[in-house]
Amino acid sequence: MVRVGKDAHDPALERPHTRVMDFTGKPMKGWVYVAAEGVESGAGLVEWVELGLEFAKSIPAK
Repeated sequence: MVRVGKDAHDPALERPHTRVMDFTGKPMKGWVYVAAEGVESGAGLVEWVELGLEFAKSIPAK
């Protein structure tokens, strides 16, 4: 699962091997599940990690 943020949520779901994160039974906007096929290649994994990091860097420090 990757936290991409609400703005990147819909574009992330357009990518292959993704689905809505519904861990609690309710869709969680800003989070997506990425199937194993989406991260099998090193490049695929790097892309998802970078998306997650980009969002994490945008969160204000507490």
